[in-house]
Amino acid sequence: MTSGEVEAAVAEEKRTRLISGPGMLLVWLYGVMVVGAVSRSAVQISTEFDHAPLAYSLSAVAGVVYGFITYSLVRGGEAARRAALVCCGFELAGVLTVGTWTLVEPSAFPDATVWSDFGIGYLFIPVILPVSAMYWLRKGARQGDAT
Repeated sequence: MTSGEVEAAVAEEKRTRLISGPGMLLVWLYGVMVVGAVSRSAVQISTEFDHAPLAYSLSAVAGVVYGFITYSLVRGGEAARRAALVCCGFELAGVLTVGTWTLVEPSAFPDATVWSDFGIGYLFIPVILPVSAMYWLRKGARQGDAT
């Protein structure tokens, strides 16, 4: 490999990384949300699923979405960036839908989900995180560089 090819490969690697700078913070926050949502839903589903099946199932879905976004950010590359953007859009739609639903029809949720009241139980991180991630991912795409 010539020095030009090595430099091109290093530049390509740098361009496709999604977890440098603020991206590392996103990975860390999404990782925390994965642990929180998955462990919460696993305990609730295994011990009291009959009490609030919709709420506990939605928390499990949130955990899976967070896991996929975390994986996409760590994996890097253009396809992963696009997949993460789509998932963040799905996540934001879920947070806004469930958040509004829990305020309009609280009786539908005998227990809270990760996305209830726009994520109030998680310090509103569920509504802030996808907006931040989408900004970061789009900014990297516009610049042709995710660093």
